[in-house]
This record gives sequence, C-alpha cells and structure tokens, in this order.
Amino acid sequence: MTLAEILLGLFPDGHAVAVRDGLVTGSGPFGDGRIHVVGVDGDAPLGIEGALTLSRAVLDAVRAGDVAPILVAVDSDSQRMSRRDELLGLNEYLAHLAKALLLADRSGHPTIGLIYGHSAAGAFIATALATRVLAALPGANPSVMDLPSVARVTKLPLEKLQDMATSTPVFAPGLDNMVATGAVHVVLDPGKPLPGQIGALIAGMQPGDVRDRLGEERGGRPVARAVAAAVADQARLG
Repeated sequence: MTLAEILLGLFPDGHAVAVRDGLVTGSGPFGDGRIHVVGVDGDAPLGIEGALTLSRAVLDAVRAGDVAPILVAVDSDSQRMSRRDELLGLNEYLAHLAKALLLADRSGHPTIGLIYGHSAAGAFIATALATRVLAALPGANPSVMDLPSVARVTKLPLEKLQDMATSTPVFAPGLDNMVATGAVHVVLDPGKPLPGQIGALIAGMQPGDVRDRLGEERGGRPVARAVAAAVADQARLG
C-alpha cells in the first residue's frame, strides 16, 4: 500500500496530514477524537532536519495535552549518509526523535508504528522501533542492518552470516524475521478496514515493552527475555 492509500483508508472523510520533502506530519479524525500522524515517505533518508521536524511534531502533540494516539508511518531509507550530517551529530538528532516518542508514550499517547515500505538502520530505530507497538503491511522490508554491513562490522564471512540467517532470525533482515524476533507485533490485513485494526492495537496495548516476550514465544529470540530479566535482577541487587 502507498501512503495515499493508507491515509484514505484511515481518513475516508478527509484529514490534515501533509507530506513535504518526504516528511509526514498532521492529524485526522479517529474514533471520538483525532490521531496524530508523523513519519517518512518515499524511501527518503532521515537527516538532521527531518529528525528535528518529526521531533517537533511529536512534542507539539504532547504539549497539546489531548493524549491522542500518534501513528508513525514509515517508508524510509536509512539515516542520511552524508559527511555533513555525521559531523553535526546525526546520532544525537535521531536519539532526540526516539526520546520524543518515548516521552509521548509515557505522557499517555498510544504510539503505533506502521511500516509499509522500506526502512533500515538508525532511521528504523528512531521511528518505527521507538513506538510502543509496531505493525506492518505485507510487502514491507525493514532491517536494522543488511548482511554485508553486518559482515563488515563483525568481520565474519558473508557466507557464514547468510547460513546463520536461514535458522536465526536475529541475523536476517526482512519482515518475516522482524515478526519472529518480536520487533513487529503484527502484520495488518490490507483487505480489512485500517481504523478497526489500528484501534484494536491501541485497545490491546500492554504496559512496558513486550517485544522480548513475543520473540521468545515466536522462537526468534529464545533467550533475550531471560537475559534481560537476569540483567535487571543484578542491577536491583547492585
């Protein structure tokens, strides 16, 4: 689905969501109130200006005090790979965006990620993965890092990583693997009304981050939950 199709499905009676330079901001009627929409469209890279624009939109929603849901729609490239952005501290801008979304969540705004295209690396982490619940549409292609990049970082042969990826989802990009690890909570049905599916996600939200539990249940991250619990226990004892 395209962003235009998603917005039409969510807001058949119209909306105030705009796309400028690949950045999505605005809101539309939802249930008895409204839902804020931010995101990246058109496989655009996310640079410092974009991260600031989206952060402002999220913080403006928090300041409004209406605790309306925030939908983060994502079809992006990775973070913008430019020397200028890196020298200006792009990592801090992306972290600021992720923290703005976490603040919105803690302030009572249900945050829902919706990946409908591509996304990768820092842009994926600072948008889709920074929400309480992440949904996807069929055909989405998310990844934290592609295998050639993993090979460069880990110094492991690409062939070995490709072999590991066939049985270990954490080593592999792609929607199915993201579902298996719990990073993507659910794949939506484009043949059914989107408002009902998004509304059900909001109604079913649980306190805390349940991705480690989902990854354990789905077999994609069988030990992450136990390791996280052990670390938390040691921290409390210390």
